[in-house]
Formats: sequence, C-alpha cells, structure tokens
Amino acid sequence: MKMHFCIPVSQQRPDSLGGRYVLYSVYLDGFLFCKVRYSQLHRWNDQLRRVFGNCLPPFPPKHYLAMTATMAEERRDQLERYLQNVTADPRVTRSDVFTQFLTLVQMHTLNITTQKTALAVFLPNGRSINVEVLTSDTAERVLEVVAHKLGLYPELLGYFGLFLIRCFPEGKISVVKKLADFELPSTSLQSSEREDCKIGLRKWYLDPALDSLLMDCRAAGDLLYMQAVQAIDLDWVKPTQAQREELKALQEKENQTKFLELSQEVRHYGYIQLDPCTCNHPEPGCGAVLSIGNNEISCCVTLPDGQTQDIAFQMSGVKCWQVTFLGTLLDTDGPQRTLNQNLELRFQYSEDSRQPWFVVYSKQAFFLSSCLKKMISEKMAKLSEENPEMQIEVPEQDRSKKQPSQHKDYFNFLRKSKMKKDEDDCAWGTLAEGGL
Repeated sequence: MKMHFCIPVSQQRPDSLGGRYVLYSVYLDGFLFCKVRYSQLHRWNDQLRRVFGNCLPPFPPKHYLAMTATMAEERRDQLERYLQNVTADPRVTRSDVFTQFLTLVQMHTLNITTQKTALAVFLPNGRSINVEVLTSDTAERVLEVVAHKLGLYPELLGYFGLFLIRCFPEGKISVVKKLADFELPSTSLQSSEREDCKIGLRKWYLDPALDSLLMDCRAAGDLLYMQAVQAIDLDWVKPTQAQREELKALQEKENQTKFLELSQEVRHYGYIQLDPCTCNHPEPGCGAVLSIGNNEISCCVTLPDGQTQDIAFQMSGVKCWQVTFLGTLLDTDGPQRTLNQNLELRFQYSEDSRQPWFVVYSKQAFFLSSCLKKMISEKMAKLSEENPEMQIEVPEQDRSKKQPSQHKDYFNFLRKSKMKKDEDDCAWGTLAEGGL
C-alpha cells in the first residue's frame, strides 16, 4: 500500500553558478522527512531502475528550457505521485538502494552526521531503555537492537514497531505516528519540534486474536501485558465494573497470563484511541473520540446538546478514504517541519443502499489512515491463510505470504484546491485507497 508522502511546498534557491534550483520539501505522515532537488531524485530513480527495471512508476521528465510556474507546479505534483507510487512496492522499500538514499537525504536535511548516540526507547509501562545506536540507524535497525536487549524473538519483530509518542502530565499519551522502517528515529525526534515527543515501543497490529502468536515469548508477553495495563490506565478500553475489579486483582497478583486472557473479553481491547476531534455525523461540529481496532472504527460522538452516541463502522463497509490537507505551510523558508495541522480524513461507508461520507477533522488524520491500512493488511493475511490459492502480497507481519490479487488502493491524499465539489463523483471501486 502507498505511503503518506507529500510535497506541499517547494522553494527556489540560488546555486553556486549564479543560477537557481528548486528545493522540494518532502513530508511523511505530516512531518518533514527531507528536502531534495529534482536532480537527486532523478539519479535515485536511475539507480532504482537498474535494479527493478521498468516496473517502477514513470518519473517526471527533464525540462531543457526555463520552466513556467505552471510547469513547476506540474513537476511538484508529479514528483509527489512518484514517491507515493514507488513506495507501494514492498520489494522496492526493502531494497538497499531505496534505504541508503533516504537515509542520506534525511541526515543531510537536518545536518546530522553519523555518530554513536544513546537513544531512549520508552516502553508502555513508562520506563525507558537506553540503546547505543548510530544516528544513521533506521527504525528497523533500532527495533532489532531494542528487541535483542529485551529478549524478544527475532521472528516476532514484525508484530512490533517504534512510534513517535507525545507524553502529557498525569500519564496521558498521544500516538502521533508509526515510524517507517527506513525512517531515522534521531531525525524523527528533531522533525517533531516538540520536547514532549518520545520514541516508544508498541505492538503494531489491530487484530486482538494475534496475541496468541506471541505468548510463547516471555518478552513479548511482558510487552502485551504492559500495553494492556496502560490501556486501562488511559481509559482506552471499556471494562465492566466486574471486569475492572477482576483485572485489578490479577494485576496485584502479577498474574499476567490470566490478566491478558480476561483482557481479550474487554470492549476495545487492542484498539488505539485517538485524541478528541470533531466530525460531521450525525450533524456538523460534533465532538468525537475514535477507537480503531478489530476491524472497526468505533466513534463516541458528542452531540451539540451534550448527549453522546456510540457509532461503529465495520471495515467491511468502508469503500475508500482520503486525507485532505486544508491549510497551508507557514514560514516555508524557515525551519518548520510539521504541516499546519488543518487536516481531515473522510471515508465512504456502505450503509444499506446509501454510501455516505463520514468526515473526521483531526491532527492524527495520517495516523488514522495508517491504522485503517493496517487493519486491511491483516484482513488480507487472514484471507490468504483461509484460501492459500489466493495470490497475495502482505506488507507487514509475514512477508513470506502474499496478498489477494484483487487488492486495490484504498487511500487518497488531496489538497483543498483539488477536492471535487460533488462527493458522489468520487469513485474508486470496492475498497479504494490512493496514496498520499
């Protein structure tokens, strides 16, 4: 599936020969990822084509005459779509030529040199472990180091990930984004531009049934237990009073196995809860708290009169979704590293004979989109196990398995100026995703 890459702005810069060049600001999940020139991306594309041939998406052609403003905007848009499409192929994103280039441009953008550093990685129980890594180590490499230190089996690495997390007083947290394998944790912390952001280790799957695959590993079980306790402390799960009392007793006895078994029965166990946001349903301007997991989007909506309403959208009914960037970047020549958080995610939902659009206005729109993609990839993996004849390419947990041949894109990234006036004209077919 496509990644959330976008190039919302570009700037002209003078070169050493008295001419000018364009510097493109590339964002991933709403945070500055790197700044690159067309010529750098062009050479990278040539390297990729030597390895993967003509299966890559088309690259914007060179212009030998001065570009007009329209041509410059068209190239920016083409480069954005190229990055979205080239990252949709897992063979490409796992290749050395892909990772090495992106590592270099990340470091160059933030003027980081390769050196040893102590990185604090926070666990769900609030403690942190310090690991000695290189500033040039990717999130995939850092995860391996952390897993080794914790005693986590290497074959279980695909079920966990490193996340950028904001920490608030009284233990509250907000999961900002999941770091891609090729991201550098050191640069991600700098790009966040926030002192309250940390790198955290969490499980990265939204099907609670997958817990059973991890329980033979003591370290994995410990992490699942920490995250289950954290979810209760954060009120991300909804136990009954009887369940809450029994869970508390099991926690006091440090009976992790029984605690996790009972947790499986608790409403919203294994879900990720997003920060409070607003939505358009059942009427515009309603407050909402979204919980994502177990193949559903669960919404607790607060109506203008203060009443609350629980709404659940099953992923089987989600036809497509798109993230729309409504705002503009400020201080484009300065150090700004995050998009103006004026974002919305809208998804089309099949309901009886109707297909209405549900709109969420949230700073976590990109992360919400990542969670939706994750649930779809897990569903595809399950389908492949039930029907081995299906040709499937699964992007995450078990990369040796494959994903259904009818797999399509599900997500699209738009800017306000590109939004269609009539939403009924938006049609990507069954489960269409489109990349940012």
